[in-house]
Amino acid sequence: MYRSTFRYKSKADNQALLRMRIKDIATARIRYGYKRIHILLRREGWKINHKRVYRLYREEGLNLRSKTKRKRISGTRIPREDVRQINQCWAMDFVSDCLFNSKRFRALTIIDVFSRECLAIYADQRINGEKVVKALETICCSRGAPERIRVDNGPEFISKILDAWAYSANIKLDFSRPGKLTFSQKTGLCKMLVLEI
Repeated sequence: MYRSTFRYKSKADNQALLRMRIKDIATARIRYGYKRIHILLRREGWKINHKRVYRLYREEGLNLRSKTKRKRISGTRIPREDVRQINQCWAMDFVSDCLFNSKRFRALTIIDVFSRECLAIYADQRINGEKVVKALETICCSRGAPERIRVDNGPEFISKILDAWAYSANIKLDFSRPGKLTFSQKTGLCKMLVLEI
């Protein structure tokens, strides 16, 4: 073997910044695969293709994520931004119950975090991402759009249709951390409202 071959050091960029950003997105949005992460990176202005994202995604071991036991002590939580006016932040969550004939139904509750006003309660047997978007569009037509919406990591809230709608309407989806309480007492008020009805 030639000495130059043995001592050669690669001059290729290891993409440390991009790796960190991919890990941050995968941590915040636990159900997103490399394709959805690639879409978010392109929106942020990264000029990369899906193949590079897939390679880095695999090298970081993100495709092998498995469920681990919850630790009782978690790291320091990032404090949420203060809400100072109406329509700055909304919160969405689901509640479920069953009818007298044992048929289950779900209700989508949407509240304004600042005023604690219940903006809508949409009930149906099955609620998917399209129905969530229709409910939000109805409220936005009469009230205006919020700056951000707090949601958990449920399948309806991480759907592609809701993500595309929020991006086109310039609304930030604020996902809660897994294993944490979602919206504290404010959503609790809305859930109590549903139970009383």
